Amino acid sequence: MMDYKPVPTVKDAAPFDAAQDAQVLRAAMKGFGTNEQEIIDVLVGRSNQQRQTIKAVYEAEFERDLVDDLKDELGGKFEDVIVGLMMPPVEYLCKQLHAAMAGIGTEEATLVEILCTKTNEEMAQIVAVYEERYQRPLAEQMCSETSGFFRRLLTLIVTGVRDGLDTPVDVDQAKEQAAQLYSAGEAKLGTDEEVFNRIMSHASFPQLRLVFEEYKELSGQTIEQAIKHEMSDELHEAMMAIVECVQSPAAFFANRLYKAMNGAGTDDATLIRIIVSRSEIDLETIKQEFERIYNRTLHSAVVAETSGDYKRALTALLGSA
Repeated sequence: MMDYKPVPTVKDAAPFDAAQDAQVLRAAMKGFGTNEQEIIDVLVGRSNQQRQTIKAVYEAEFERDLVDDLKDELGGKFEDVIVGLMMPPVEYLCKQLHAAMAGIGTEEATLVEILCTKTNEEMAQIVAVYEERYQRPLAEQMCSETSGFFRRLLTLIVTGVRDGLDTPVDVDQAKEQAAQLYSAGEAKLGTDEEVFNRIMSHASFPQLRLVFEEYKELSGQTIEQAIKHEMSDELHEAMMAIVECVQSPAAFFANRLYKAMNGAGTDDATLIRIIVSRSEIDLETIKQEFERIYNRTLHSAVVAETSGDYKRALTALLGSA
């Protein structure tokens, strides 16, 4: 984490004229037909905070709700991108979590992607907004949708037991935690998942980075190898997500994007969620990692998998190819 440089693709537009943007959007949607390109240019070219300002000015000026108008005019996956961009980032993630748990079956991979990648500070915001939005605690809803040690791990993360980023890293403690992980896994027959859960959910990401280094020192194996041997199914996925995010969040999201586009069909929901939600955090860094790992640009992969206004919106969020 210490040498991780998150670089976004979407930043504040300067100069910024919300009234002018509101007029352009209204004109793009008024009358017969819709000018999708103008909508993309305005909304992708502004930060989320600026979009919220445009929304307020639009409502004051035209006595209309911008998001409702966009929903009326747009459709399909293109609409999903644009409406996603209009939501405050934490609300957007809460909506995604809620959708992952709604209806029959649960999208565990989505829960892992959103919950296992957050600092304690970020987690606290998600928990607060989720309850406010859905009138039900996130932990409670998640408990009814998951089971076993996977549920236990996510519950620990959601209840905010992870040390904050202001907690100093402690080398002696890292040695001790590495030894506990070793004793709980490779050193014994069977696995004590509770120990893995406790350390993986309590230690801050910088602390975990030290723990993983100490683990390799102690056992001669990487923590990934240990998790592969010791865990299966969703618990394995969740542990690996934490490990990858401790080492490089950008590589984690690059891998997720690759999987969303690899093979037959495209997992559009994941593609949209990652590109929208990381655009103001580290999407530029994710692009670099994607190219480094897969030897092709993320831009070219997205262009091959998408079409029309949907493609134009995603590639605009990716910025220069």
